[in-house]
Amino acid sequence: MASRSPRQQPTIDFPRRRSSRCLATPPAKSGLDSPTPRLSSCPGASSPADPGRAASSTLSSRPNVLPLSPRKRLGDDNLCNIPQAQPCSPVKRSKENQGRRLLFGDPPASPEKLSSPRPSQWRGGQETPETKRHSGQPARTKLFRQEGTCYQQAKRALHAAVPDRLHARERETGIIRQFLRDHVCGRRPGSLYISGPPGTGKTACLSRVLLDCKAELTGSKTIVLNCMALSSPAGIFPAMAQELGLSGATGREGVRRLEKKLTAQGPMVLLVLDELDQLESKGQDVLYTLFDWPQLPGSRLVLVGLANALDLTDRSLARLAACPTGSPQLLHFLPYTKEQLTAILTERLGQVAGDPVLDAAALQFCARKVSAVSGDARKALDVCRRAVEVVELEVRNQTLLKPLPVGDSSVSPVPRRVGLLHVSRVISEVFGDRLAPGGRGAQDTFPLQQKLLLCSMLLLTRHLRTQEVTLGKLHDTYSQVCRQQQLPAVDQAECLSLVTLLESRGVLELKKAKEARLAKVCLKLEEAAVEHRLQDVTLVGSILAQGLR
Repeated sequence: MASRSPRQQPTIDFPRRRSSRCLATPPAKSGLDSPTPRLSSCPGASSPADPGRAASSTLSSRPNVLPLSPRKRLGDDNLCNIPQAQPCSPVKRSKENQGRRLLFGDPPASPEKLSSPRPSQWRGGQETPETKRHSGQPARTKLFRQEGTCYQQAKRALHAAVPDRLHARERETGIIRQFLRDHVCGRRPGSLYISGPPGTGKTACLSRVLLDCKAELTGSKTIVLNCMALSSPAGIFPAMAQELGLSGATGREGVRRLEKKLTAQGPMVLLVLDELDQLESKGQDVLYTLFDWPQLPGSRLVLVGLANALDLTDRSLARLAACPTGSPQLLHFLPYTKEQLTAILTERLGQVAGDPVLDAAALQFCARKVSAVSGDARKALDVCRRAVEVVELEVRNQTLLKPLPVGDSSVSPVPRRVGLLHVSRVISEVFGDRLAPGGRGAQDTFPLQQKLLLCSMLLLTRHLRTQEVTLGKLHDTYSQVCRQQQLPAVDQAECLSLVTLLESRGVLELKKAKEARLAKVCLKLEEAAVEHRLQDVTLVGSILAQGLR
């Protein structure tokens, strides 16, 4: 037996495998384009000249399959496409949409898109219990965003506008109404000075009386001016001349023409000057001239002035007291108490239909804290409105679309009420930590920036030997103190806000001017009292010890 060589291996010849790959060729162009591709001839397949044999061979070897989708290319060995999944029913789509999170900017869903098709179009025309339940929904079902409009209505109700009825100001309103009837309607010249802290209802009461007595004041000329809009105290005379139809009345000649106009025959002139303290000048000539005009023979001027200072007439117009008939009638507005602020907030929020937006405890807390600081009704309205905005923002970030209950389309639901924590957070931002729950007490009652500003004010009063400085000078000193202590300083606009907050707490007094830098800031407390409230703070003690360099 011959031995086989070890290098020789048995070979087996396999037949060459024919390629069964078929290419999808586009169909021939005709009048109507068919979406079904036509199979081209493959090696080993029938000739194109014999289409019947090719079709019978293909149908016999392979089952009926869907044509290859032009959007999805599969493997070369696959001649068919995966069958397309049936779309989910409208019921499932609507259920998925109910849990979708939407923002305010998203357009509301159209009821036509959410309406279900006819049940015969689902599942081969067979109506299932699920489709019966879906088709049984009322066609008028609407959708609403979860936050609704309750917060917007509450913010509108809390706006600091002139209300129809003023709480706890019946006496003051009656005095103003009687004064106008006696002097304007009775043609008796005179003057009235209304004083009180900010937000106590001075302007609101006078505006309400003017609206109510509009019919009685028809035969008179009413002029209302805000002295904050004047460039200088002497600018009041050109403004009055323009209202009275005197063109070009400026300087001393303009004042004489105004005096002649007001003492001539004609209807009574009611002059209302808001922010009257802005007319203070070096010799108080402007204020003396205005208050002297009602005392002139034949005068037909009735003057009503409003300001925050209680002692304006005693401090700046001391000469008016020499003549008993020359001094104006005084009316002082006291700060609102806790009960009065609660009644004001309750009445405002009662205008919102549906459930209350603010909890009763939160409302009582806001009234108590604001009355303890300033009794400012506008500040209480601002705090509540800001708290509503905080809750509205929280709800807006987690809004879902929900079906509106049938029969309650006019009532906007309250997803979340404004609670005690929301009001406490806003009060802490506005007034500082002293009014927030768990405050640190009277030894450390001011935030850091307010402490620095008070220290700067104390340094300036010691250095300049005066109780009154401009806001620009105070901001410059404050910035210097912050640089010495390596602390961040705020700009002049924020410094003005700090002064306003300290004014609401009864520490500083701000006399506004046309330019913010020229506004006057003065201490309302003695230096010893301010130092006593700041002496236990190490940082403040070091600032006062270093002095002004």
